[in-house]
Amino acid sequence: MQPAKKAAFALTWVVFAASWIAPRWPLEQAMHSSLTVLGLVWLWRHDRRWPLRPSHFALICGFIMAHCIGARWLYSNVPYEQWSQALFGWSPAETFGWRRNHFDRFIHLVYGLCFTPAAWHWLRQRWPRLSVRQAFILAVMLIMCTSLVYEWMEWGIALLLSPEAAESYNGQQGDMWDAHADMLLATVGALLAWPLARAERGPRVAR
Repeated sequence: MQPAKKAAFALTWVVFAASWIAPRWPLEQAMHSSLTVLGLVWLWRHDRRWPLRPSHFALICGFIMAHCIGARWLYSNVPYEQWSQALFGWSPAETFGWRRNHFDRFIHLVYGLCFTPAAWHWLRQRWPRLSVRQAFILAVMLIMCTSLVYEWMEWGIALLLSPEAAESYNGQQGDMWDAHADMLLATVGALLAWPLARAERGPRVAR
């Protein structure tokens, strides 16, 4: 693993460990954090089999670190409003008229943005004849499908919990269209990665 990747990987583990200092909701955080551990194991194994570009690797680590922050506060309670006011004297809620915590929306947006470059790069590693445009379209479709599967998984877990625990875990905050909005934002995030794909046009990606 390249030094830049090692540094990003180590920093991600540090953030993960720090997120577990005096947890407020240990059980619920553990449920979310299980995905963090799986994601880090997958990232390490995938990079060994299909080496990622350092920038793509860093993007995925950035997403996982943001997920660690969200998991600690169960997404619905991330105090970004207080942080913003303390650091900049600015209130996002007042500026945009928000009545809910939107950190979960942010996570789904950056999921698409951070994973799409690695996805299209992997597709071109597997199938070198794919053009950048073709690989990018398939990568966006992959983000859409994985977002759907994740929402199915959340729904399945919610069925096994009490209504109160399910609401706490899912973080819907009373929004019946929460899953639809999350999938849409993941798709938008994936589409926003297109300039990066265009900038990386060049010779076919070698396996």
